[in-house]
Amino acid sequence: MGKSPLRRIISRGQIRRRVKEMAAHIRADYSGQRPVFVCVLKGAFVFLADLIRQAGLPLEVDFIAASSYGMAKTSKGQITVLKDVTTDIAGRHVILVDDIIDSGLTLQHLRDHLASHQPASLRVCALLARERVLAAGTVIEYLGFPVPEGFVVGYGIDYAEQHRELPDIYVIENE
Repeated sequence: MGKSPLRRIISRGQIRRRVKEMAAHIRADYSGQRPVFVCVLKGAFVFLADLIRQAGLPLEVDFIAASSYGMAKTSKGQITVLKDVTTDIAGRHVILVDDIIDSGLTLQHLRDHLASHQPASLRVCALLARERVLAAGTVIEYLGFPVPEGFVVGYGIDYAEQHRELPDIYVIENE
């Protein structure tokens, strides 16, 4: 039997604890308000579900989908909004919820796109971000975990529509 190409880097317990901490921070920041959580599809939906249950705030949810990968492991560098928000976010407090900030290109594109709708505020909540993106100064107001290079899967994050169902986060090795 061969070695699994998946190596666990973040356990479900670590995820649960960190999501709870992030939700508490968001709850404190948005007390008395009704923010709109805009989830980047498809990878962030599991994270969003856990986050909003823990946040315990009156809120709204909407979804946006962007493509920069397709079925590849590396970004093509060209971002396309495939599905836009349907909620009127003008004058609203918006939290953009993403699974992983990999290069920062999609994040910047979505930030600019949502900012064009003139929200009262726009903050980013990401489960994961590459260490190099953070080192380059990319602002992520609510961050779960910095991660090194390597393709990650699990907890809603996929590779070619595989591995979303895994409860932990893994890096794909030997590929």
